Amino acid sequence: MSLRKQGMTRRQLLSQSALFGAGFVIGTGFVAGKASASNWALEVQHLNPETMATLIQMARDIYPHDQVGDQFYAIAVKGYDNAEAAEGVEAGVAALNDAARGVGYARYIDIGWERERADLLRGIADTAFFQKVRGGLVTGLYNQKAVWPIFGYEGESFSEGGYIDRGFDDINWL
Repeated sequence: MSLRKQGMTRRQLLSQSALFGAGFVIGTGFVAGKASASNWALEVQHLNPETMATLIQMARDIYPHDQVGDQFYAIAVKGYDNAEAAEGVEAGVAALNDAARGVGYARYIDIGWERERADLLRGIADTAFFQKVRGGLVTGLYNQKAVWPIFGYEGESFSEGGYIDRGFDDINWL
């Protein structure tokens, strides 16, 4: 029987699965996770490790790509781990956790269903904190050259003579 017939999407199944979910191990000063291809760890200097884990989950919920490993999301939000941004980020995550408590969870990262996390994010979408994180993710995530092949983007083409001579029409998924 397919997942769709049971009323569960693939994304929902994966978000609930301990094996495939984005499990975080939070230690002193480190946020670590199991990525699909390799282990990675991110040292935090100014933020609480739990705050960084929340930012990574928030980034994944704002721009969800199942095929993109958590390490890329971690790199995208690493820029918020600085002395100037730390206070505002900690306050924003605290407000997000307060919203999670309002719907019966201790913290945002304790919410297992992506739809419930997305609903909370919609509730704070007009805040400066959300807009800052969302705006930073556009460049923080998609400007990583290591992510480009995942999306089939080969990079700029001007130096190679343009897209006309470089497979602009080699798309095979349409």
